[in-house]
Amino acid sequence: MIVDRVTTPRGELVLRRDGEDFEVISKGTFLMDTRNGESERLLVRAALDRCMDPESVLIGGLGVGFSLVEALREPRVARVTVVEVEPTIVAWHRTHLASYTKTALADPRSTVITADLLAHLRATTDRYDVICLDIDNGPDWTVTDENADLYHDAGTALVASRLAHGGVLAVWSAARSPTYEATLHRHFAQVVVHEVTVERGEPDAVMVASGHVTTS
Repeated sequence: MIVDRVTTPRGELVLRRDGEDFEVISKGTFLMDTRNGESERLLVRAALDRCMDPESVLIGGLGVGFSLVEALREPRVARVTVVEVEPTIVAWHRTHLASYTKTALADPRSTVITADLLAHLRATTDRYDVICLDIDNGPDWTVTDENADLYHDAGTALVASRLAHGGVLAVWSAARSPTYEATLHRHFAQVVVHEVTVERGEPDAVMVASGHVTTS
């Protein structure tokens, strides 16, 4: 059942209900749902566990809220910034998806910025202890060409440059991406891939990169 349908500058965005769960569809491509969230939570948890002092966290993509809620569960985290390009998704979290984020958006530690993630990274001077990316369906399944730039060498270098010393990057993908894993290895000393079994299809993948390597 279609709950809401919005035309955005990036194309049609649909919120659909299937029984008790919601699904988000962008330009006809399934992006996410509320059925489980195990890999979205792992995206944050694996990065936090890897980081010695995860005071500040940047989450690229609000999604259905699993990652934000997981970040706020960690007492060492003092600040969570979520960058979400679609204001409609943020609005859904005050209505249809409110039961999933509960008080997370009102938590004084959290800030939601409605902007393109690449634009935010280029403009900000902030540094983050942890950066978690959940953009479209991962490096090989982006909905827009602009989002694909995030996963190329230049985009990866930009993301890495916004990490504080000792910072950790975690990236969600709908499946493993050997090409992007190779890109991460060019920019980080250590890359670990976690796989999460899903009901149908290939396992979700969470790539955790640390030890940023500065290149000249």
